[in-house]
Amino acid sequence: MRRGVPGIMAQSGLGQDPESTAAVTVLKRAVELDSEYRYPQALVCYQEGIDLLLQVLKGTKDYTKKCNLRQKISNYMDRAENIKKYLDQEKEDGKYHKQIKIEENATGFSYESLFQEYLNETVTEVWIEDPYIRNTHQGIKKEQQISALEEIKQSLSNHGVLLEIEYSSSIHDREIRFNNGWMIKIGRGLDYFKKPQGNFYLGYCDFDLRPCHETTVDIFHNKHTKKI
Repeated sequence: MRRGVPGIMAQSGLGQDPESTAAVTVLKRAVELDSEYRYPQALVCYQEGIDLLLQVLKGTKDYTKKCNLRQKISNYMDRAENIKKYLDQEKEDGKYHKQIKIEENATGFSYESLFQEYLNETVTEVWIEDPYIRNTHQGIKKEQQISALEEIKQSLSNHGVLLEIEYSSSIHDREIRFNNGWMIKIGRGLDYFKKPQGNFYLGYCDFDLRPCHETTVDIFHNKHTKKI
């Protein structure tokens, strides 16, 4: 049975004045995601909506409206805090799971977009297992793989980062693990981008603009994640 967070808030009406439109849109989405048990996404929307409401509050002079806004902000903050506590407990229990489905030709899924949320100041080690890091548009030419990786290793060492490379003929799984407990599995591995059509094609340098192959990203948290 799926365990849910009790007390989903149904209210989202904040008036129809232009200054509140953005907050209304974001918070309505937060409530929808909340009701669908999509708590990580709901939390992000709640936090964004609360920030927007705080901006509205700063520009509001009417006393009654200020009181109403303060109450709504308090309610949404309480709800966001409850969700955060729930997700933190899920992480502690090793039960956290978030799934992202990347559609064919979708954009906006650069490595930074996927990983930045999980790469905080506590990360000191990253383990990557990928049996197919060899295509040209991944940055590594097949026939020059060893020399290319050694060049990357040297470049990283100049910035105080140690890269250790191990080769295996039996690796089949694709996963990225951080020593702060996060584990990310991508169906296609790191090779989920389509080859750019040319050196001046949008997406050649900015991976957020590069179309993707269809794949699924699964994100887990395990307090005791270790290199095996």
